Amino acid sequence: MTFVIDNSIVMAWCFEDETSAYSDSILDRLHEGDARVPAIWPLEVANALLVAERRHRLTEARTAHFAELLLSLPIVVEEGAANRALGPVLLVGRAHRLSAYDAAYLELASREGIPLATQDARLRTAAESAGVALVR
Repeated sequence: MTFVIDNSIVMAWCFEDETSAYSDSILDRLHEGDARVPAIWPLEVANALLVAERRHRLTEARTAHFAELLLSLPIVVEEGAANRALGPVLLVGRAHRLSAYDAAYLELASREGIPLATQDARLRTAAESAGVALVR
């Protein structure tokens, strides 16, 4: 099964206090299929890791280990999102009162016709409103 995965799920794998049965189940699903992410995703991950290091939640070694784990997973980064950022992503963000980052995940799931995996309540609500299936 192919699905869109957002950063709320991915970063939960990094921090024990953020993990959930849902985020763990999404990781398990990657053994059976792949996940898609918008082009902004690697920058979101890198930023979250840098902030965690500055707050002493992660060491450089732990960051490197987690980055290696992510690179080994079947997560496909979308190409060409910059062209959609000022068009469809902007429209989705406006329609659902989302950040551009969250709108990029919703727009990708909608365009590809695949479900979205997220722990973000606002994004889940927007997906339901837009008719985008959620990974349960």
